[in-house]
Amino acid sequence: MVIDTSTDVVRVNARKTDIFDLFNFKHYIGSNPDLNTAACTFDFALTGYREPLEIADYIEKISDRYPHLREEKYESHAHLFARTLSEVSKLDMGLHFHCWNVKPLERGARISVQSLHTRTTRSIIYFVWDWFEAMTLDEEIAFDEQMRNLQNIFRRSVYGGPTVYSLLRKANEKGIPAFYLWDEGLMQYGYGRKQVRGVATTFDGDSHIDSDFTTRKDDCKAFLATLGFPVPGGEIVTSREGALDAAEDIGYPVAIKPVVGHKGIGVTADVRDSEELRAAFNRAVKAVPEEQPIRIIVEKSISGADFRLLCVNGRFVAATERRPASVVGDGYSTISELIDRENRSDARRDTPTSAMSKIQLDEAMDMYLEEQGLSLDSVIKEGRKVYLRKVANLSSGGVSIDATPTVHPDNTILAQDVAQHFRLTCLGIDVISEDLAKSWKDSSFSILEINAAPGIFMHLNPAVGESVDVPEKILETFFDGGTEARIPIVTFNRIKVAELQTTIDQILSHHPDWVIGAVCRNGIYINRAEKILHRDYNTNVQNLLRNPKLDLLIVEYEEDVLAAQGMFYYGSNMVVLDNPTEIEMMLARDVFEDSTIIIKQGDNVSIRRQGLLEQYTLGVDEPFSRVYLKEIPTIL
Repeated sequence: MVIDTSTDVVRVNARKTDIFDLFNFKHYIGSNPDLNTAACTFDFALTGYREPLEIADYIEKISDRYPHLREEKYESHAHLFARTLSEVSKLDMGLHFHCWNVKPLERGARISVQSLHTRTTRSIIYFVWDWFEAMTLDEEIAFDEQMRNLQNIFRRSVYGGPTVYSLLRKANEKGIPAFYLWDEGLMQYGYGRKQVRGVATTFDGDSHIDSDFTTRKDDCKAFLATLGFPVPGGEIVTSREGALDAAEDIGYPVAIKPVVGHKGIGVTADVRDSEELRAAFNRAVKAVPEEQPIRIIVEKSISGADFRLLCVNGRFVAATERRPASVVGDGYSTISELIDRENRSDARRDTPTSAMSKIQLDEAMDMYLEEQGLSLDSVIKEGRKVYLRKVANLSSGGVSIDATPTVHPDNTILAQDVAQHFRLTCLGIDVISEDLAKSWKDSSFSILEINAAPGIFMHLNPAVGESVDVPEKILETFFDGGTEARIPIVTFNRIKVAELQTTIDQILSHHPDWVIGAVCRNGIYINRAEKILHRDYNTNVQNLLRNPKLDLLIVEYEEDVLAAQGMFYYGSNMVVLDNPTEIEMMLARDVFEDSTIIIKQGDNVSIRRQGLLEQYTLGVDEPFSRVYLKEIPTIL
């Protein structure tokens, strides 16, 4: 049983009327004494100002939001607080946080909860604290509003983009180490020479030339036409008058888009007359980057549905139909009211894990409604569906529909043939087609553009249809599993520089071509060459693991670093402990099934290897190093 309070109460952060006090906050970037994940820890105690509610009373209120918590048992208020905090940390969008821990203290308890983004976690902790205080006083709290604020904090973080988060989550599931490189602004997956770095779905092995080429829509379109792929005819213009002339030559309807662009910004499809073209031309011009000249594509608008075909590593993996946002009349509400009602639905929560964004009101919507003889103030009859724009832009409220099972084999081959011409891990191909179930050879079908770094969440979480696990397809391009993303790591709780250098020499004698990184309290080395030691210890560890040439890592982790910062990485292939403290024993906790653990207590040594335990006593003047140097070759 955890003791929540003591008779000697000293307030730290609590207000005078607070029942609970939270203090001694600490953030760990990785495995730490309390959890084997990155975590935020803090002390929890009762202030003694008044008695808290019974645990059952808090559960009754909390279960209105999280009914499944009613089925669980709680030893104390601290356990209930920690469990509630873990649940709220998922932010109502299924984030992968599920680890928490409560440790008894002389005064209260220490709570640890899994964390990814420090600011988000701290904000969640304070929100849950406020919620518990409100429940104690039988007061209401603006739960939904606060949840939206917390979601927005996470969304603005480097992990909050749906593509980045979905890849990070999949890496976590597969045991692939992943961390953010703040200096480069990149995600790194894997360690040392096994690593891959990238931004969203662009990776360091991609051709930057090919990536840039996909943004030059005119040249890319000409290239596809040269290869014999179906593309719409069109012209490039630099003025509105030129666009009007081109549209007359091509024949309405036409599509307007900037030559340089991405994500459908500035694109208008199905432009049917000169007035509409003028507005579409202005939108395209606004989308042109300031440093770029004004060059606008006017091309024939092809009838059909809008699809995104996705290829990973040259292979077709998914297809999604994208439909423009729409509303269905009820006979008495205006279109504006219908949009507002739709935007308040659970399906449009507009979080990193929601299938649909909120419907955006803009000039393009007004013009399209006017073309249909409508406005935002129009009331439409019950059951009538009204599309709100021509372009099926998902960020403006469009609807994604999984079409992967319907794709005709000829269309699969076409997508793969296009992808083979680009050295890009991920390639999005936007097409117009009557029906993807029909061959492109026998139906209306045209490639509109191709996209490097395509978003993948429309495939992973479509509004309609089955999910396609695109993150799995992407990561398996680089790694068969978590083991393939790692290099061997040997972790000591203490080792002298001379012993470290002897260990490096021993490994190099077996693998002379290897690059070995090593860091201890007194130095950092690449093979035998000493490098500059950073004052922050875990920064040294990260600097070695981000080295793309590294074959093996040796690290010393003493108690003070583990207690203050935790470990940068999880999992060692070998752990060598010399008279370890209780905290240093966590190094033996965070190992793999086939790891080797060597522990010296006095002159007694135990070796655990592949489930077998061996024990013996060191001889007179026998160095401990002889034991672990003999074992190191078994893990290489």
